[in-house]
Amino acid sequence: MEHKNYYAVLMAGGVGSRFWPLSKKAYPKQFHDMLGTGETLIQKTFSRLEQLIPAENIYILTNELYEDLVKEQLPKVEDRQIVLEPSMNNTAPCILLSSLKIQKENPEALMIVAPSDHWIEDEAAFIENVQASFDACQRDRELLMTLGIEPSFPHTGYGYIQYEEQDQTAIKKVINFTEKPDYATAKTFLKEGNYVWNAGIFIWSAKAILSAFETHLPEMYSLFSAGMKDYNTESEKAFIEKNYSKSENISIDYGIMEKSEKVSVLPANFDWNDLGSWGSLYDKLEKDEKDNVVVNARSYMENASGNIVRTTKGKTVVLKDLNEYIVVENEEVLLICPKSDEQEIKSLRNSVKEKFGEELI
Repeated sequence: MEHKNYYAVLMAGGVGSRFWPLSKKAYPKQFHDMLGTGETLIQKTFSRLEQLIPAENIYILTNELYEDLVKEQLPKVEDRQIVLEPSMNNTAPCILLSSLKIQKENPEALMIVAPSDHWIEDEAAFIENVQASFDACQRDRELLMTLGIEPSFPHTGYGYIQYEEQDQTAIKKVINFTEKPDYATAKTFLKEGNYVWNAGIFIWSAKAILSAFETHLPEMYSLFSAGMKDYNTESEKAFIEKNYSKSENISIDYGIMEKSEKVSVLPANFDWNDLGSWGSLYDKLEKDEKDNVVVNARSYMENASGNIVRTTKGKTVVLKDLNEYIVVENEEVLLICPKSDEQEIKSLRNSVKEKFGEELI
């Protein structure tokens, strides 16, 4: 089936600091084979979307630092499909820029915006949900869609989306967004039943999202729409370098989704993990009889359980009397940290930077 009006924007500009020391500023997690599948996360995401969207319509949003990595790992992608951010200004500016470029190329475009580093096992269910969302946005060209994940426990690290309970259709009208709640609040959300996790996957027509920017972030819209004549031409780069850093640092959630009254959510049918930390990776990988996860290394474990070990290939790791730890090594850094303290890895990384310098992070 021809889907020439279908487009995708893969967001691949993050540093992945909670996966330090494997994920470094110069080589972040989306360019690593985190799951040991033989494909990096960005390669896996690209091939998943390519099942529905023509390869030439998949845009990669990333930082200037990662242009060469994108070209190396995604050889199908042409220069015109790589949208480079000269500064990290959160998700709203880069989504606006890519939406303007896509709308100029195809005014009838329908778009999915998705992170490049998430884990989705049931790809057929994912494609089915994306198709249903595209169909809804085709019917209502003002609709802003997001995919929500049915919560399996009261997670405090995810945002939540509340939808209208009495809505009997598969696609629900959104009432409210809540950023990372405390445990008691998350438990209440699960009990109420009309809440889903915010996966950060969005679907809309180019027309709808640009109209929403014009309404809710008019200064940013004015700044970027002034470059319409330059987009998809040789003068685009100069315009972006001159103007991009002037944009407000704000997420698409805060800037658009939480303000618009045209937002709906489709509770998804697929398993999902945002792979945001070593603990989330541990949850998804195969474990030995003592619940240890080992990636790349050969291991000998004595009275050791619940650990995640990841090293450079061929390393032999011996653990004795160590339980529930993260043991991660690259060529320059060895990290040994209790799994219960995984949220502190980001601050540890910053402390190492202060003491030893930028090159280690």
